[in-house]
Parts: sequence; structure tokens; C-alpha cells
Amino acid sequence: MEQSHYRGIRVNTLKFSAERAEKFGLPLRECPFCSDGFYLDWEESGIGSSPWHHAGAFYSQEPSAMSAVTILDVQPGEKVLDMCAAPGGKSTQIAAALWGKGMLWSNEYVRKRAQILLSNIERMGVRNCVVSNAHPDALAARLEEYFDRVLVDAPCSGEGMFRRDAQAAAEWSPEHSAACAVRQGAILDSAARCLREGGVLVYSTCTFSFRENEDVIAAFLDRHQEFELEPAGVSFGRKGFDRSDQYDLTLTRRIFPMDGGEGHFAARLRKKGDSAGASYAFPETKAGEYEKRAAEIFGECFNTAPYGRIVRIGESCYLLPDLMPEVRGLGVLRGGVTLGEIMKNRIEPSHALFMAAAPQECRTLIRFAPDSPELAAFLHGEETAVDASLRGYAAVACGDVVTGFGKCAGGRLKNRYPKGLRNRG
Repeated sequence: MEQSHYRGIRVNTLKFSAERAEKFGLPLRECPFCSDGFYLDWEESGIGSSPWHHAGAFYSQEPSAMSAVTILDVQPGEKVLDMCAAPGGKSTQIAAALWGKGMLWSNEYVRKRAQILLSNIERMGVRNCVVSNAHPDALAARLEEYFDRVLVDAPCSGEGMFRRDAQAAAEWSPEHSAACAVRQGAILDSAARCLREGGVLVYSTCTFSFRENEDVIAAFLDRHQEFELEPAGVSFGRKGFDRSDQYDLTLTRRIFPMDGGEGHFAARLRKKGDSAGASYAFPETKAGEYEKRAAEIFGECFNTAPYGRIVRIGESCYLLPDLMPEVRGLGVLRGGVTLGEIMKNRIEPSHALFMAAAPQECRTLIRFAPDSPELAAFLHGEETAVDASLRGYAAVACGDVVTGFGKCAGGRLKNRYPKGLRNRG
């Protein structure tokens, strides 16, 4: 049977290695758009219930959607902004490229989508990320020339999604495409302000429209003489279309279904000059008495020291990224990792804290085989039997990938897997 559209997954190298992807038990083939990406030759639904998916070992992603971050070419230690980040596929790809160093700022203007973004950031175990729900103009006003690289995966008319999303096809109109182009230009203007001199900006869409792709880039270059278009640095896909006498728009990159993906466009731009970028004050980190309690609960659960600045915000404690600037007024949903919830004289550790941990960092680790009834029970929210000698908090792993935690007492593991994430049925 002819495949209706391309499917794929990207291995989350923060938790797993692409060389071991056969462990997932899925029919996979390598794809050209990302070194950690694979085509998924599978017609069935329900991949979200896979224990490996719960553990954040992979992200389900259309293969050509991986191309933009490959073109962005992120390096560990950089400060990177993903301006239109939901649902999180490209952000978590950036996070894997950073390898825990530097900082990722993932922003999504639509509040409901920003919550989905946050959930995916936590599932993939990203430690050094700020997730915000802010207008691009607000970020530009507060974080001017702060980032080394910026990705704008812009809202578009979605022509590249028509084969897998009937609603996208039904909503298309020339007027909608024209409105998208106006909005895309405005977002790019904000992104340009956030980027330091010498930094790289990648603009991408999942549409085939000239108006939203090459024409948006040409108009942007007209407005921003401080930018220049440069080669994408990849061999996949094909050249963009020559739509200008002034700019070589063939340096942009297009992907069509005959190139192995549903449809994507990307342009790589560099801001002229050479500066280290602006610096901004870090937020105050006065945790008071809770800093000691937070360190104690971290010590009870892990073999290593906390990986960030401990702060109290409301009734929770957080581990903030070292490079995180002052964020008040920018709609930040989460900075770094939630350490735990303050409850009277103790702190209850969070699911996100364990999801960001490597197995060797955990003081107590209970490994379940991916196909075991014990792991299935855990992912349903049930208690499970454990060694009677175990006491206190314990990480639960799918094979060797942490997927949550519980509390051991009397030979039972009391489940702490969040209700909203559990498998049903």
C-alpha cells in the first residue's frame, strides 16, 4: 500500500543514542535531515503509549521538520532562541545539540500551545531551558542582541501538511497565506533584534508558498541591511527559487515530498559584525531556608550536586540555568527544572527533576524491561512490588532511561507518575 505521508522519530541524545534505536522495536530507516532522525515505516497509531516515548528517548516528528535545526547548526555553550517553539520538536532538537551547555529559550505566543511545549521539554529531560509565553516584540525589547542563534519556525499556511492534516487543507485560502506573510515578516523583525552581531538566524516554514518563503526573505533583507543570506550548508532538499534580482535566493533550501519529506523551507541568515552580544543581569536567587531543604531532598534522591541555582518561586523550588537572565514580565512558564513542591517542613521532589536525571545520578534506580508488566503497571499509575530492602524515593527506568519515580516502603513502590501522563486502558 502506498504510504499516505512520511512519518518519523528523532532519538533524544540527551537520554539515548541513535546507534541503539533498534531497541525501540520499531521499523526504522535513517533519514537525511538529521543524524539522529529516522523514517518510521509504521501505519499504526499509539506510538505515544510506548514506554520509550514516555521516557523521552525519542520525539515523534515528521522527518523534514528536522531540517531547520540541522541548518541552524547549534554548538554547545551557545544561547539559542526558538521564537515559535510549540509543540517542541525543534526546541528539543536544539537542546540535544547544546548537550546541557549554554541556554535554550523556547517561546510560544499561544498559551495553550506553550503548555504543550513545556510538557515536551520536561519529558525530554532538558535542564537548561526557559519556556515562555510572550509576544515576540516583548522578547526583542528585553533581550536585544542577547542570543547567538535564533530560529523562527514561523506560523504558516501549512501547505506541506496537507497530506497528513485535512484541516490544514480546508483552512487554506489566498487571503490566509497573505496574512501569514505579514505576520512572518513581523516575527522576523523581532527575531533580528534578539540576535547578536555575527549570530545566525534561520527562518523556516512548512509551506510551499513563494509569498511566505523566498518573498518573505527578500522583503526582510530589504528592511535589514545588517543581514546577509548565506549557504544552508546541507545537501538534502534542493535550491530555493530565484525570485529576486538583488538577492541570491537559491541559497535557501526547499524540501518536497519527492525529496523525502512532507515539505519544508529554510533560509540561513547571518547578522553582520562581530560582537559577544549584550549581557543582562541574573535574577536574585534568595531561597533562604528552602535552599537547605532543597539541597537535602536532592541529596536524598541523587548522587550528584544540584545542577543549577536553587530558588523558591511561589510554593515550589527550581533549579535555574546558570545563563538565565532576569525574566520578570516575559511570561515565563518555567526556567530550568522544577526541583519540588514545598509541603510544610519538606519538599516533595518533582517528576521533571527525575526526567532530567541520568541513571548514574540517581541514588536508587529500579530498572524495568521495556516490555515488562511492571513497567506497564507503573505507566498506568499502579503500585508495583519491589525489593523489601528499598526505602525512600527511587527513580524508575525503562531499560536504562529514567521515566519517572516513586517512593519505596514495605516492598511496594508508591507511584508518583503524573496522572495526566499515564497510559489509559
